[in-house]
Amino acid sequence: MNKGAIIREVEISAIEVLNPRERNQKVFQELVESIRLLGLKKPITVAERSGPDGPRYVLVCGQGRMEAFQALGQVAIPAQVIEATDDEAFVMSLVENIARHTPRTVELLEAIRSLKKRGHSVAAISRKIGLDSSYVGGMLNLLEKGEQRLLTAVEAGRMPMAVAIAIARVGDNDGEIQEVMQGAYEQGTLRGQKLMTVKRLIEDRRRLGKGAERAGRASKGTHKLSSHALVRAYSREVERQKMLIRKADGVQQRLAFISGAMARLLADEDFVNLLRAEGLTSMPAMLDPGKSGGDLR
Repeated sequence: MNKGAIIREVEISAIEVLNPRERNQKVFQELVESIRLLGLKKPITVAERSGPDGPRYVLVCGQGRMEAFQALGQVAIPAQVIEATDDEAFVMSLVENIARHTPRTVELLEAIRSLKKRGHSVAAISRKIGLDSSYVGGMLNLLEKGEQRLLTAVEAGRMPMAVAIAIARVGDNDGEIQEVMQGAYEQGTLRGQKLMTVKRLIEDRRRLGKGAERAGRASKGTHKLSSHALVRAYSREVERQKMLIRKADGVQQRLAFISGAMARLLADEDFVNLLRAEGLTSMPAMLDPGKSGGDLR
C-alpha cells in the first residue's frame, strides 16, 4: 500500500477510467459471481481530484472489480486513495494491467504507444513495463514505419513479434529478409505451416504494401490501384510464376536422372536380389523405368 494511502467508500459514478480495456465476458462473469458470494477481497486503487460538486477520482487499478460491483447494483466501492498525477495514474494503470497476467501483443503495443505519446523515452518505457529496451524500440519501429500488415499478423498470432521487428528493421531488402527467415527457421521460431504463412505475408507485403491489409478493411471496395501499382503487381506475379516453372523443371530433371539410374540398377541381377532380400519388392511408378510401379517379386 502506498505511504499515506487510505481506504474509504467511493461512489462509482465519481470515478473516471483513464485506461479502459476490454475483458473476456466469461472471466468477468466469474468475477461477478465471486464477489457476490465472497465479497471484495482487495479494494480498487484511485487518485483523488477536486471537483465542483465534491471529490472526483481517476482509476489506477481495479476496473474489473469496479464494473463487477456495478453489475451487482452497488453504487459505491471500497477504494485505496493515493496521491498521483494523471500521468502517474495512467502509467500505473498500464503497468498493473501488464503485470496482472501475460499480456497479449496488442495490449503491449497499446501500452507502448500510449506511453510514447505521453513523452516517455524507450528506456523509460522498458523500465516501466519490464521489457528489454531493444524489444520496445523494435515495437515502436513497427508503429512508426506504418507496418500495419506485420502488426496485424502479430496480433493474430500468425507471426512472432521478434520476426516482425527484424523484417521491419531491414526494410524491403529481399536478401536480408531471407536471412531473417532463415535465422528464425534455424532457431525453431518458424517451422511448418507458420513458416509458409509468414512467407505469404512477406509476399503480400511486397506486392500490396505495408499497410494494405488493415487499411483495406476500412475502405473495402473503394480503394483503386494506380496503373503503376498494377503493372508492378503484374510483373511480380509473372516473376513468381516463372520461378515456379523453373522449380518444376528442376524437379522434372532430377526425377528423370533418378529414373535413368534406377533403370541401370534394376538391370543388375545382384541389386534386384538384394532388394528382394530386404523385402523391397515394389517402387513408386514415378521412379519405375516402366512407369507402372514395378513389382520385383
